[in-house]
Amino acid sequence: MHIGELAEATGLSLRTIRHYDEVGLLPATTRTEGGFRLYTQSDLERLLVIRSMKPLGFTLEEMAELLRIVDNLATSGEHPDERDKLDAFIAEAKRKRDKLALNLARAEEFIAELGLRRAAG
Repeated sequence: MHIGELAEATGLSLRTIRHYDEVGLLPATTRTEGGFRLYTQSDLERLLVIRSMKPLGFTLEEMAELLRIVDNLATSGEHPDERDKLDAFIAEAKRKRDKLALNLARAEEFIAELGLRRAAG
C-alpha cells in the first residue's frame, strides 16, 4: 500500500509516517521505480504497535528497542534476556497506562465539577 493508504488506515499523518521511516522505526518495505514508499500488511501492523506506544509516552529510542526485541523473539525463538526486557516493557507500559487512567479520572472529575458550577450559577 502507498503511504496515503497507510495514513488513512492508522489515522497518522503522512509527516509522522515519513518521520518514522527516517528514524528507522518503520522503513518502507520497498519503493516504486518513481521512489514512492510501499508498505505491506506487516508494516501496517507494526505501525499500529508504534501508534499504541505513543500515548504511553515511550521515546522513539524505547519504541525502537521494543520493536527490536519483539522482532528477535518472533524470528529466533526464546532468548531469556530478550524475554526479561519484554517483561520490563510490559511492566512500564502498565505503569504508564495506570498514570494515564488516573489523569483521565481527574479530568472527568474536573469537568463534572465545572458542570455543577455552571448549573448552580
